[in-house]
Amino acid sequence: MCLGIPGRIIETDDAPLMRMGRVDFGGIVREVCLAYVPEAGLDDYVIVHAGFAISRLDEKEAQETLDLLAEMGILEQEFEVT
Repeated sequence: MCLGIPGRIIETDDAPLMRMGRVDFGGIVREVCLAYVPEAGLDDYVIVHAGFAISRLDEKEAQETLDLLAEMGILEQEFEVT
């Protein structure tokens, strides 16, 4: 299943070739491409699909979505957490 998952940017790296960052998805941290959301910065919430942040969203909406995904067990499934 492919989902856009909300996460909080906890670190950015403005590398010359591609802007990258570390994003926290409710305790699961992954490296993500931030090139498509140049306006996003530390502590901003973004929707991530296939390793690319594709849009920003507010914290309340992000947390509600993360809570629902965790409750359904989808968050762990998407990130293959064992």
